Amino acid sequence: MKKIILVTLVGISLFFAGCTQETQNKIGRSLQNWTGSNGVLDIYMGGKLVKRFIKVGKLTTATSTDGSNSRDYRYGYGYLDTNQNFRVDKGEKKLYFEISNYSTPYIFYENPVD
Repeated sequence: MKKIILVTLVGISLFFAGCTQETQNKIGRSLQNWTGSNGVLDIYMGGKLVKRFIKVGKLTTATSTDGSNSRDYRYGYGYLDTNQNFRVDKGEKKLYFEISNYSTPYIFYENPVD
């Protein structure tokens, strides 16, 4: 049994060693997307926090219709945290959002409260 586990781990290690850095990054992102995350998206205007989305699974970069080019915005789903307490309270709904890669000052991070 230990030999099978060792051989499997060596095989996985060799697979990742043979991948380019970009391929490794894509695999890592897909694993994170699959496992989910408890992200927080803070949006700022004039140096002030104006919107907070919580329980964001991921930010996705939009792609063109043919799937070959990236678009200049990201999108996702999260709960609008109106009182900014890092918790989903009564009346706070899950919403779709889009943010510009260039003109929206934002920070995306793991929820420090949960």
